[in-house]
Amino acid sequence: MLGRLNHVAIAVRDAQKAAKIYGVAFGAEISDAVPLPEHGVITVFATLPNTKIEFIQPYGETSPIARFLERNADGGIHHICYEVPDIIAARDTLVREGARVLGDGEPKIGAHGKPVLFLHPKDFSGALVEIEQA
Repeated sequence: MLGRLNHVAIAVRDAQKAAKIYGVAFGAEISDAVPLPEHGVITVFATLPNTKIEFIQPYGETSPIARFLERNADGGIHHICYEVPDIIAARDTLVREGARVLGDGEPKIGAHGKPVLFLHPKDFSGALVEIEQA
């Protein structure tokens, strides 16, 4: 059921500035900044040969990333994202096994234009997990 690691998300105050070093130092392809108001973030991706790094900065005053940055002033790893072949089947299996889905439990469209869900960090050894429809 669990697919490949899609990305690691790092919360920052300025996503474009944070991503720049990945382009300069590592030769990563850096995406344009994309606002996702429904998620309260602006995203910039650094594409590496085997995965992506997503830099997320707050979008709007109610952004969950703003709250994260209040607790972690220098930024930090926010979540990891795994691909799943069927997000509804994965959700249902995870819930049956005791995992908690954040929000209303229904997938939302994420930064890649695909359905995503977030899973409670207390159910995954302290890591906020995002699953994305492959």
